[in-house]
Amino acid sequence: MDATYFFVIDVGHPPRPPQQVENELAEALAKVRNSASLRAVKVVHGYGSHGRGGSTKETVRNWAFQFRRRFRAAINGEDYDIFHEDTQEMRQACGQIDDADLGTGNPGITVIWVK
Repeated sequence: MDATYFFVIDVGHPPRPPQQVENELAEALAKVRNSASLRAVKVVHGYGSHGRGGSTKETVRNWAFQFRRRFRAAINGEDYDIFHEDTQEMRQACGQIDDADLGTGNPGITVIWVK
C-alpha cells in the first residue's frame, strides 16, 4: 500500500460556519473515494478556545456519526493510538505510516477511515 493514505483537511483554522464545514467534509470524502491511494481523512478541527471543545469539533463529529455507514471507522483524536482497535485495523490495512498525531491524545483531530 502507498505510504501516504491520509487526505488532511483543516476546517478549524479559521473557523467556518457548520454548513461550510459539512460541505468540505463531503468533498474530502469524495476525493478519498475517487483515489487509488487515499484511504482516510484526517480532519483538523481544533479543540475550541474555551477548554470544553468547540462547535467545529462538534460539527465534524456529528457529521461523522450521521454518515457512519460510509466509513469503516471514525476515530476521535483522543483515542487515536496503537492500542485502539480501529486504529490498529486501519494501520494494518493501509500501512504503518509515521504520523505525528498517533498516540498524542489530540482532541483537535478526527480520523475518518473510508470504506
